[in-house]
Amino acid sequence: MVNINTLDPSASPLDYYGFELRRFREAAGLTQKQLGDIINYTGSMVGQVETARKLPTLDFSQRADAALCTGGLLTRLHPLVMRSQLPAWFQQVAELEVRAAEICTFQMGMIHGLLQTPEYVRAVLGALDDTDLDDRTAVRLARQRIFEKGEPPVFWPVLSEAALKQEIGAPEIMRGQLAHLLTFENNPRINIQVLPFSAGAHAGLTGSFTAFRFAGDPTIVYTEGYGSGHPTANPDTVKDCSLRYDHLRAAALSIKDSAGLIREVMEDRYGEQVA
Repeated sequence: MVNINTLDPSASPLDYYGFELRRFREAAGLTQKQLGDIINYTGSMVGQVETARKLPTLDFSQRADAALCTGGLLTRLHPLVMRSQLPAWFQQVAELEVRAAEICTFQMGMIHGLLQTPEYVRAVLGALDDTDLDDRTAVRLARQRIFEKGEPPVFWPVLSEAALKQEIGAPEIMRGQLAHLLTFENNPRINIQVLPFSAGAHAGLTGSFTAFRFAGDPTIVYTEGYGSGHPTANPDTVKDCSLRYDHLRAAALSIKDSAGLIREVMEDRYGEQVA
């Protein structure tokens, strides 16, 4: 057990969050139980967050901010805390997602993490390891908050038809995931295209990749290996991947026809009639 008296706020964003929560609570003259009663969480939960043994949720942060008059500090810290819990090799990618003006990606066999539903995330992350699944799911879903910014990035994913048909989790999970994709159909900043099997050989056969484009910085291309990520700003790599992406977008169905294929897959494979 971590001793709160020796908690080092510089050790990690989670430790800093816990240190600040405790500092504000004690300044307000509240016990952990009293604060828990006010924000509708248990005193044990408050204590676990203060000792960096439990991840705070966004709801917890917002309620604690209101109760302790922090000026919104904990809510502002929450995204940093969640990104710090991602695998070390992926944390840079999450930072790129936050900074990017445009995100262009091709995905071979799975729905992109920025588009995944909670149930789909749990099925993916729990395939071989279901430890701390609630926290790990929350950490991945927190990345999607980039779309809540005042000026969110333009996100243009090209998904292989295989990503729609690879059944991850139960059929109802896939129905929900595909229905979630359709909610973006009229969102001009999230443009989903599907590369159909009928496209045959295509420019993405070498694997998935993502290009992050910025207002004033060079484009960064990200590829992934087993347990490792490879971001690069190498001009030749960026040029090659940009060309591949342009060919993939050209070969993919239109946004409207992509939505039609998603509806068709829902109906044919998962028994869902979609209007």
